Amino acid sequence: MSLISQNKINPNFNMSSMTDIVFLLLIFFMLTSTLVTTNALKIELPTSSADVLKQQTLSISITNDLRYFINNEAVEPVFLESKIREQYNAIENPTIVLRAAKTIPIEYAVEIIDLAYRNNYKIVLATQTN
Repeated sequence: MSLISQNKINPNFNMSSMTDIVFLLLIFFMLTSTLVTTNALKIELPTSSADVLKQQTLSISITNDLRYFINNEAVEPVFLESKIREQYNAIENPTIVLRAAKTIPIEYAVEIIDLAYRNNYKIVLATQTN
């Protein structure tokens, strides 16, 4: 007695379901990418309950009227990078403490942080204690 199998294996692969999944993923990522906003917002810098640094090596301050100070010395924005480099290299184990006024646009603080990043300086952002 010979047994014949009712289930036949189909060697063809149907790609229609795979293309549906890829199409749905494409639509999903296109929609979610438009929801990401890259516009800068005016934000208040947070307060912190962290301890105060014991030794402050190099202090950079940005006032409300966008004037720059290095260790309480006024500096023009054009000479800022050279003055920071000069004073940073004169100190052993230096750390920059950035004190930016709460009301200034964040881009001015980011410029200083970017300057420190490009030169591989250690930098911290000063906050007010609670």
